Amino acid sequence: MSLYEYEDHPNEECGIVGIYAPNEEVARMAFFGLFALQHRGQEAAGIAVSDGRTARVHKDMGLVTQIFNQETLAQLQGHYAIGHTRYSTTGSSALRNAQPFLLETRHGPLAVAHNGNLVNTAELRLQLLRRGVGLSSSSDSEVITMMLAGAEGETWPDRIQNTMGAWRGAFSLTILTRDGVYAVRDPWGFRPLSVGRLPSGGHAAASETGALRTLGCESIREVGPGEIVTLNNGSPNVRQALPPMPELARCVFEHVYFSRPDSFWDGRLVHQVRQRLGEELAREGAVDADVIIPVPDSSMPAAIGYSRVSGIPYNEGFTKNRYIARTFIQPTDSLRKQGIALKFNALEDNLRDKRVVMIDDSIVRGNTAGPLVKLLKDAGAKEVHVRITCPPIAHPCYMGVDMGTYDELIAHRMSVDEICDHINCDSLHFLSLEGMMRAVGRSGGYCQACFTGNYPIDISELQAKTSFETSMA
Repeated sequence: MSLYEYEDHPNEECGIVGIYAPNEEVARMAFFGLFALQHRGQEAAGIAVSDGRTARVHKDMGLVTQIFNQETLAQLQGHYAIGHTRYSTTGSSALRNAQPFLLETRHGPLAVAHNGNLVNTAELRLQLLRRGVGLSSSSDSEVITMMLAGAEGETWPDRIQNTMGAWRGAFSLTILTRDGVYAVRDPWGFRPLSVGRLPSGGHAAASETGALRTLGCESIREVGPGEIVTLNNGSPNVRQALPPMPELARCVFEHVYFSRPDSFWDGRLVHQVRQRLGEELAREGAVDADVIIPVPDSSMPAAIGYSRVSGIPYNEGFTKNRYIARTFIQPTDSLRKQGIALKFNALEDNLRDKRVVMIDDSIVRGNTAGPLVKLLKDAGAKEVHVRITCPPIAHPCYMGVDMGTYDELIAHRMSVDEICDHINCDSLHFLSLEGMMRAVGRSGGYCQACFTGNYPIDISELQAKTSFETSMA
């Protein structure tokens, strides 16, 4: 059993950065950009750099701080860089699927970092193979890279634009060439991507605005759906390569769980949205209780909001080992039996003889909510009422988030009452879809497929996450 099995949250695919910074240590800047995005993917990471003549890449399995040091960064000299930190959605967790992908083309070096997931990868992969193009990984991101390598057009923006229309699904990209970096976003706007101006006069792109502020960026703006933004000499050049879809499909889980609370998504500060999620939850799922307890860390703003509306005091009930899920050393059999206690301990003095409202952001597979409830009750809580800041997740995501299959999703198999019995809590309430969108402050423009099953694009050609692994064994 992996330590990741103790986490009952959706898993994001990755974080990406792209930087143009003349006369700066661009690889070091990319490192700190990825470090600020480490929460988005912890399987692998890489940085590719170009000095205007040649391109180099360094990537490996593990965390950003495990892969890069002074020596490896010193070998990555240049003015342009892209970086990637990965959680797999298409393709297994293996070094051959680590990004960025770097190859030589007739137009010079090309490297690609991808956040998202294409639903027509099988069709595109077959087209490449029939043309005699060799593939070394099982990732849809390599398919994107190979298609760009063979694309027609006078310039790289032309080639990117000529290829984007064939990709169906979620793609936010940073692309490195010999003398430029490009930030690209799909016309649905599924995955986040923003650009900003560096203090040195260069520019950077990243999955989250918090990472751009870590690099000191100002004048931050989203890359619009369907846009290509060129980062090189002068001001960023923006090209509307594809028209935005009439109905955008931003991922609502960026607000619920994925993004850092200091990031902006769709012009809204994530921390404030999470507080409003808690406020809406308090209105919908009111209960007599003595204390509000969040499951750290993403639920803490929501617990503050719930406390503000309900009048019930907020306090901490869990201490969290924030590093346990980031180690590749597996526990012994005896430690494995400790389960959730490897990651959380209860603060008994805050819980004893209390009626507790436990706030969490989601229940996906249902493998940690029960142990957390037990932990609170074992610490002396008289009652535990669970409140979740989103609706039940009853459908898988195919747009770049690993939420599991239908068989794995507890809300697909069980009713709310059955889940309540399963996790042994005194009551359970999920925030309604309407309440969630009130907190976000939008009536549309967001993908809600994991709650409703209404996907914004056709998923009939979809392949399983590791469906291309058999031929690569």
